[in-house]
Amino acid sequence: MTRRTERLDSELRKEISAILAGPLKKKEPMLEGIISVTEADVSPDLKTAKVYISVYSGSPEKSKETFSVICANAGFVRRELARVMRLRTVPELVFLTDESFEYGSHMDEIFSKLHKDEE
Repeated sequence: MTRRTERLDSELRKEISAILAGPLKKKEPMLEGIISVTEADVSPDLKTAKVYISVYSGSPEKSKETFSVICANAGFVRRELARVMRLRTVPELVFLTDESFEYGSHMDEIFSKLHKDEE
């Protein structure tokens, strides 16, 4: 990965987080829970970007609903990015769920059960 794409990944993650918390939240009041942009991965040709998002909500249904609203508004987020970033072309955004936190908490549960069994 080149230094330029690393900087672009970081900047995209920061700006998308701000857009989701600000303009998109105003536009779509259905967004609920804590929305976190965990990673942005821009392709080498800068045409597309995979954006990994995790949503913490009261229920899995609400999380899925919030994620689908974000996916449906990918064009809106891209237009907002075009306003704030100095790029010739803003990459097309592909939103993906990041389940690493859920996986990590599941592994923590398993380890704590193993530790209790040893005692």
